[in-house]
Order: sequence, then structure tokens, then C-alpha cells
Amino acid sequence: MPIDPPASAWEFPPVAVAGASDVVAAGADLEPGTVLAAYKRGLFPMPDSHGPLLWWSPVDRGVIEVDGFTPSRSLRRARQRFEIRVNTAFDQVIRACADPTRPGSWIDDDIIASYTKLHEMGWVHSVEAWDGDELAGGLYGVAIGGLFAGESMFHHKTDGSKAAVLGLIELLSDKFASERVLDIQWVTSHLATLGAVSIPRETYVRRVDRALAFPLPLAFGGSLSRYR
Repeated sequence: MPIDPPASAWEFPPVAVAGASDVVAAGADLEPGTVLAAYKRGLFPMPDSHGPLLWWSPVDRGVIEVDGFTPSRSLRRARQRFEIRVNTAFDQVIRACADPTRPGSWIDDDIIASYTKLHEMGWVHSVEAWDGDELAGGLYGVAIGGLFAGESMFHHKTDGSKAAVLGLIELLSDKFASERVLDIQWVTSHLATLGAVSIPRETYVRRVDRALAFPLPLAFGGSLSRYR
């Protein structure tokens, strides 16, 4: 089970103060208690190279609805090519996601250090697609109760990240699936092909508040490392 960190020294404002902006607050720190408190309120951190750390809550929040999810034929084919593992190569996953040569790369050393610490405490997890002994793709994110907040994904082989996304949905598809929230921040054209949709920020925050009361999926409780 995850280890509870000390409480944050910071208090986040309600997301409504942002109005039409996706940015709710600036400053604070990346201590475990601060980061977890932010996710519980519907925010996530993203650095600004020209200023303080920013805390985001998009007006149009991207999610993938787990309950009743029906993968496309191409997504099913992609999934069948790989084995899904959990938390067996977290450092490789986060560093692949942080590759500075990737377009729009934003994961800096401070983010890596913060989320690695949260991983060690049981709050952040990697979902990996393996082709034999080769890491083909993966993603990492924060799991708090019924919320899984996806942070970033990558692929080294075609369809590796797609397989990891479907693997994650499978992990979340238990008897509490209708209450779970799979957050993907913003809907991109790529994520839309995987079934992502946008919901209003206020709806997202209400759903997260409810989801926090539900238990972690088995895979993120420490007793399941791999499955097919």
C-alpha cells in the first residue's frame, strides 16, 4: 500500500479561480504531499521554463471512459503483440518520456526526481509494453483511489504506447470501473483515436472527488506485477 507523505505546506485554490485559463496557480513545490494534494483537487504540475512552476487544470479535461470501453480492431491487434507489465522498468519509462529530443518535451530533472520519489512511496506507477526482453513502449501516472492520472507515454516500437494504454484500461476494468477516472490531461488527435474525450473541468473535479473514495486497482496495490 502507498506510504502517506507529510502534509503539504501549501494550499491550492479551487479550480474555479482560473476562469477561462487552464492555469490555476503558480509556485509551491514538488514535495510528495504537495503533488498528491494537487491531484486530489484536480490539478497537476507542469514546469514553465520562463517562470515558476505552474499548476494546471484544463477547462476541457481529457479522459478515457473505462467503463464499457470498446477497443478498436487496430487497438486490439496492437495489444496482442505485447506483454503488459507494471512497475518493472519505471526509471526507463520516465526517462524515455522525458527524452529532450521529443517534440514538446517538458519533463525536467525536478519532475523526474519528484515522481520517482512518489513511485518509491507507491503512488506513481509505470505500465509497460514488452516485446520479449525489449521495452517497446509505456506510460506512467499517479494512482490515488479510483483516479489514475496519466502523465506521459512513449514508444520505441510501433504501437508500443497504444498497447500500454489498453493494458492500463484493462487494469482499471474491475467492479469499480464505473467510478474510476482515467485522466489524460488534454485530448490530442492521437489520444482521440484511442477513445479519449473532453469533459468540463467542473465535471472532472466532481468525478475525482467521488473517485478518491474507491480502492486502488489490484495492479497498483503491490500484489500484481504482470499479467496477460
